[in-house]
Amino acid sequence: MTDKYNHFYYDDERCEFVPVVYSTKKRIINSFSFWVINGSVLAIVALSLLTKFIGTPAEIRLKDENRILQEQLSNTTTSISTLEDELQRIAQLDNEMYRTILGIEPLSEDVRIAGVGGADTYSHFDFYNEDTSELLRSTASRIDQLERQIGIQKHSFDEIKAYYNQNQTRLRNMPAIKPANGIIISGYGMRPHPILRYNRMHEGVDFRAEVNTEVFATGDGIVTFAGRRGTFGNLIEIDHGFGIITRYAHLSSFESGLRTGTEVQRGQVIAFSGNTGRSAGPHLHYEVLVDERPNDPINFMIADISPEEYLMFKENDNGGSTVSLIE
Repeated sequence: MTDKYNHFYYDDERCEFVPVVYSTKKRIINSFSFWVINGSVLAIVALSLLTKFIGTPAEIRLKDENRILQEQLSNTTTSISTLEDELQRIAQLDNEMYRTILGIEPLSEDVRIAGVGGADTYSHFDFYNEDTSELLRSTASRIDQLERQIGIQKHSFDEIKAYYNQNQTRLRNMPAIKPANGIIISGYGMRPHPILRYNRMHEGVDFRAEVNTEVFATGDGIVTFAGRRGTFGNLIEIDHGFGIITRYAHLSSFESGLRTGTEVQRGQVIAFSGNTGRSAGPHLHYEVLVDERPNDPINFMIADISPEEYLMFKENDNGGSTVSLIE
């Protein structure tokens, strides 16, 4: 039979073990103490496990903040990519449009990259975990690169501005506007010929223009030809100096008093569009020659088209989506 007593003590006088008898109050206190102590131990063990595998409230909050910061850095990376693309477009315009037209040497790709070398300036990010460190390194590096490239682009624009101030005569002669108010219906480059039915080089651009639409000189210069010439029909050639010549073809008539040797200014009416020569319909064919070689006229229309329009026209030229109305 199991003894109902939990504890005994040895009585020397009686030479036997005597059970310890607790009062009800003492038993309640002992039981309560037992459960409190054991409960506390279990709670400490559970908290230790939670802290080890999940983290303290402060650590949990810090992890959440880190997650939000990483998401923000990722969004920043997307914004940086947009800025890089936009800067690339500006650099393309700077080289192909402004510098080429003004006769300034384009900046090389190596110069525009603005690379640097030497010590690792981002080593302090290695303190963080690998993913965070890589994200911080990449973001900081790209921002620094953008700052350097923007500095180079600003210097380039300053150079263009200084060149303009020093070369205003050349710039007045530059064919910098559209020769007619119509839209461009065919660009520069290889095109299917609408009459001869095979691909051939289209050395200018065509503007939509009804018969007798005004045609303007695109820059200051001297008329070197005004008459009929083969498939061009009625044609005007203007020498702008600096090796630049413009041609205006398929004209219906010339402005009164205009002849070879006439000095003209940019924006002056010189003729009226028509359908003379080899032509599939009324329009104005316009060419720009530099040192007797055809150039894409779009590259010269800096005063009449926006950078966005310029890039659109260039894409159309590359795509070959339009059809020329002349040979």
